[in-house]
Amino acid sequence: MMKKVMIVNFGKVICTVFLITIIAGESFAQISPGELSSYHSHLEGISNCTKCHVLGEQLSNDKCLACHTELKDRITQNKGYHSSVEVKGKQCASCHSDHHGKNFQIVKFDEKKFNHNLTGFPLSGAHTKKNCKDCHNNKHISFPKISTKKFTYLGLKSACVNCHTDYHQSTLSANCNNCHDMNAFKPASKFKHSLAKFQLSGKHANLECIKCHKIEIKNAVKYQKFTGLQYQSCINCHADIHKNKFGQNCTQCHTTESFLKIKGINNFDHSKTKYKLEGKHLNVNCKLCHKLKITTPLKHDKCIDCHKDYHNNQFVKNGVLPDCSSCHNMNGFTNTIFTVEQHNNNTFKLEGAHIAVPCLDCHKKTEKWQFKNIGKKCADCHKDIHADYINKKYYPENNCLNCHSNIKWNEINFDHSLTNFKLAGAHKFQLCNKCHFKLKPDGSKQQQFANLSPNCSSCHIDKHFKQFEKNGITECEKCHSSENWGKLIFDHNNTSFKLDGKHAKVECKKCHKPKEIDNNIYIRYKISVKCESCHS
Repeated sequence: MMKKVMIVNFGKVICTVFLITIIAGESFAQISPGELSSYHSHLEGISNCTKCHVLGEQLSNDKCLACHTELKDRITQNKGYHSSVEVKGKQCASCHSDHHGKNFQIVKFDEKKFNHNLTGFPLSGAHTKKNCKDCHNNKHISFPKISTKKFTYLGLKSACVNCHTDYHQSTLSANCNNCHDMNAFKPASKFKHSLAKFQLSGKHANLECIKCHKIEIKNAVKYQKFTGLQYQSCINCHADIHKNKFGQNCTQCHTTESFLKIKGINNFDHSKTKYKLEGKHLNVNCKLCHKLKITTPLKHDKCIDCHKDYHNNQFVKNGVLPDCSSCHNMNGFTNTIFTVEQHNNNTFKLEGAHIAVPCLDCHKKTEKWQFKNIGKKCADCHKDIHADYINKKYYPENNCLNCHSNIKWNEINFDHSLTNFKLAGAHKFQLCNKCHFKLKPDGSKQQQFANLSPNCSSCHIDKHFKQFEKNGITECEKCHSSENWGKLIFDHNNTSFKLDGKHAKVECKKCHKPKEIDNNIYIRYKISVKCESCHS
């Protein structure tokens, strides 16, 4: 039996609802556009219609938001996707309709095509590679009411710490974007240490952060400490290996480039130690002397405390090695201060040109520099070019000083009168090699000292072609003088033809005429004394 008929206006759809009471079963049935989805199933029943619908009017957004208060708060704050230009002003039912069955998905859209920029949180970097449910899950929802839902896109805040663990435990700004970007937490690409109170330089610039920013525990959570570090002094991080011997201002000697690199004399005053640096020592790397710790005491009274005896005990006397300072100073080992006066106290005195000779010309290096037993005679250092060429009676014990001077080698002081040929006239001014060095056909020179003939023809060309030779000897001195070869001392009256009368006034060339022999022109002096040989 029909008990009552009610006409209800559900928005734009006019539904006629018949309420039929079936007396037999004491029950009733509801007639509606369709069954509600599982999300709204608790609103089934005619008594709940007005919780969503206003009688005689369209479906009301206010009714929806009255229930979905978390969404209403976002819209009121003009935040989120429902406040974007794409959604704002639309009816809720245009996207989220119901009465399509219990399994109908009210919230449904294509996640791949969804423009996340409309939410007010644009996706960039690593966020673009995430699935929606990686972020939109109950673990990250801040609102208790929403967190009870099986799934929702609501309830997330945009701050990094809402999804990510605060690794810094509130010791740094909550705005992670100050240091990090969306690509990865490590490295902190936006962080610039130059903006910090402690500027990185030298070796500090290449250190791993963990070297200074250690891992600590706060609230039972491990975190890396970036603030509250002491940095005013080097010893805040570095151990003072000098035990405060040189004070706490490490920068007086060291730089951030390296602890091993000392600034040098402009900063560290080595004279404060027991050994003052001078000369070459000023430029020596500290580690060459301080091989262990910089403060380890070192022997320094003698040079050999640091330097090897390069001369291998050549100067040891009575088992004692004299200090290097007797010959060398701090300006370098090669710059000896050993004087000529000191050298002359030894067995070989430096005289003449030897004074200007560099030490190493005599003290030559084989396996080591030679200072002992290097010889005293000239031939011990100089090549004896006269060996086997000079008679030993003029050259006893190979003593070059018998002829040469140690001032200038080509200054000869040999007394030629000791030989069988006394130097006279122009001979006294001739160089020795004019007579004692003969040019060989191959261009080399041959020494001649012993067994030289005293005859003029042994050195001089006989331009008279042996006209005056007797028994193989030409006595040039009968006509010539060693003082002046061109000035004759010849007396014609000592010949077989005395000049008298008109002959005394006749020029030589009138009688002694040129003659050619073997393509050589010479003056003929040996002529007939007969009158007819000249006169017709």
